[in-house]
Amino acid sequence: MKQQCLSHRLTYGRSMPVRTLVELIGDKAQVNTQHYGKRPYGVGLLVAGVDERGPHLFEFQPSGMTEEMAAFAIGARSQMARTYLERHVADFPACDREALVRHGLLALKESLVQDRELTIDNTSVSIVGASVVDGKKTAEPFTVYDGHDVKAWIDAVADDKEGGGDEAAAEMEVDA
Repeated sequence: MKQQCLSHRLTYGRSMPVRTLVELIGDKAQVNTQHYGKRPYGVGLLVAGVDERGPHLFEFQPSGMTEEMAAFAIGARSQMARTYLERHVADFPACDREALVRHGLLALKESLVQDRELTIDNTSVSIVGASVVDGKKTAEPFTVYDGHDVKAWIDAVADDKEGGGDEAAAEMEVDA
């Protein structure tokens, strides 16, 4: 990926769009599904990036299929996290950064086995985004928060039950 981006910058004098990069990786992986004796890649990826059009999140499947997502989860027990994200996806455009991190941690919390919980030892938060300066979108650096940097976020979601918290319970009481 790094080599493809450097080559694109050298050739065209600008950064490679995230969609183009992910499609190149998908094309390379897809070739292996068409030749006898070649095995497809055995790993799925979530690729997050920022280009001149803003932040993007892509799902890459081992078959070579790529698709842009608004929110997604992969891995073991990810269906519960995807269900949470699908229920709340309409809220995301109006959310600030803190609310989006909270939603991400609540989705992750949904997918945990009952005897496990989010702790500073098993949780990291990565933020990829764009900021607007003088009417132009500029890329912010990719930032990873782990250890004690995520403690405040983990504490904020620790009291929520089933990711809905008191708001879901209040809605159920009003509807009944």
